[in-house]
Amino acid sequence: MSGPVQTAPGLQRRDYEKEATGTLHGVRVLDLSRLFAGNLLTQILGDFGADVIKVEPLEGDTLRAWTVEGIATHWKVYARNKRSLCLDLRRPEAAEVIRRLVPGAAMLVESFRPGVLEAMGLAPEALRAINPHLVVVRISGWGQDGPYAKRPGFGTVIEGFTGFASMNGFPDREPVLPPMYLADAVSGLYGASAAAIALREAERSGRGQTIDLSLLEPLFAVLGTQAANYRLTGKVKPRTGSRSTNASPRNVYRCSDGRYVGLSASIQKMTERLFRAIGREDMIGDPRFRTNADRLRHQDELDAAIAPFIEQRTQAENVAFFEAAEVTIGPINDIAAIVRDPHVAARGLLAEYPDDEMGRLPMHAVVPRMDATPGSIRAPAPGLGEHNREVLAEAGMGGEYERLVRDGVLGGTE
Repeated sequence: MSGPVQTAPGLQRRDYEKEATGTLHGVRVLDLSRLFAGNLLTQILGDFGADVIKVEPLEGDTLRAWTVEGIATHWKVYARNKRSLCLDLRRPEAAEVIRRLVPGAAMLVESFRPGVLEAMGLAPEALRAINPHLVVVRISGWGQDGPYAKRPGFGTVIEGFTGFASMNGFPDREPVLPPMYLADAVSGLYGASAAAIALREAERSGRGQTIDLSLLEPLFAVLGTQAANYRLTGKVKPRTGSRSTNASPRNVYRCSDGRYVGLSASIQKMTERLFRAIGREDMIGDPRFRTNADRLRHQDELDAAIAPFIEQRTQAENVAFFEAAEVTIGPINDIAAIVRDPHVAARGLLAEYPDDEMGRLPMHAVVPRMDATPGSIRAPAPGLGEHNREVLAEAGMGGEYERLVRDGVLGGTE
């Protein structure tokens, strides 16, 4: 096992802002979800002050099992600002605990297969009979209805179904799935905005509602104008590698040190500056490259002129040269470069927080940045069932704690 990488000199060290509050202070969220989409959604709400009670099964949330070198980094990052209540949700007594928590909650988030919440006796209508203001977010792969509703809906399947994979990669190779949980992440981001909208409506009218949040619709929505383009042309968008079908030149180019840069000259004046910078002013009037439409038809010839110029210089030299020429270019970074980047440090994009297992844990900052009502990282990810006792006490169930432990309804490591 390799040892941990030492902290980059520019990475900020911070402590948890234990006393901070946020715009969502006083908003309680019961998070019964699993995996990534729900955890991202509630992490965002928690960053802005919501009291997120993470309701975990006896074995803990799935993110606890996603470990690197034995450390559950996913859990540590995406369960920050949350409290843990560990319940055996297969037991009727656990469903009763949820019902007792609902009056004090503004939102409940779940990601069971459609129908499971109803089978537990916790259908949205039943919950709003207890608390009419309650917002219920239902996360699933395919949505709560439709012919595919009962199918398993992991992000991989959705990333293939929506057309993302068919567009991603190079034309002479197989379609490429993303190397991260793209469908879940997009759904979590859409879910956080939907939650804010629903909370505003509940505040305005006193009316709760159900948000049917699939992984399918959000990812499809961000893939662009594919349906309209297909209607116009009858053609399916091809895989183009790092090139664009809308603007040219745009590509990834190899540098002399084996690193890469990404270049985009997607407006006419930018392209003309690029041609002058590489000593090819003649290309400005060349009928193959005169307009964007011309360049899209002759991308091979275009790259044949640009790539050799870039390949003579290192990544750093290329970035400096083209920035001086006011051409849009940037390094293709890996995480080793990102954690050492001065802009990353200056913006506080990453900061290190105290951690019992790692000593210092680097985490992304609160996003988005807001000057009047900023979010905060107030607490580390909780231990399994760490807050069982206090959450039950807040719900008026403190006297039932020992019985629930004895009967196996409560679990965890408190």
